[in-house]
Amino acid sequence: MTRRSRTYDWDARPLDPALLTHLPGIEIIRMIARGDLPAPSMAATLGMGLLLGEVEEGRVVFEGEPGDHVLNPLGTVHGGFAATLLDSAMGCAVHTILPAGAGYGTVDLKVSFLRPILRDAGMVRVEGKVINAGRTLMLAEGRVVGRDDGKLYAHGTCTCFVQAGK
Repeated sequence: MTRRSRTYDWDARPLDPALLTHLPGIEIIRMIARGDLPAPSMAATLGMGLLLGEVEEGRVVFEGEPGDHVLNPLGTVHGGFAATLLDSAMGCAVHTILPAGAGYGTVDLKVSFLRPILRDAGMVRVEGKVINAGRTLMLAEGRVVGRDDGKLYAHGTCTCFVQAGK
């Protein structure tokens, strides 16, 4: 039996709830991308992160690097890796257009897997963008694309419920 191990660390600073109530969503997402606020621990667990120059109103880009730690029994990258990247990118795109104090949650997530991501695929880019911004429901779409080969691996949509700020 061959065993491997993987270690990683993450920024475990507690988030100041007052910031969330006083800053618009885009500022919060930009602060996370810059490292001024801690990224969610899930980002370190999966090896993904926001690209600072790719955060704008209604749109964000993540990058993630698949590897042996996210394989399914067939030896290809588990679909949950792409689904998590898509959910994160689309949710953060929604977050960028929220006013201070507002929150959101994913109501539904649909992912279409177009081709397998292989363990040596290299970095993938995931763009999330809002395609309809309603008062209580927002719709976003996302694409998982190989950074080097430009191949489209997965496409997704999500609906997010928005709770107004105070």
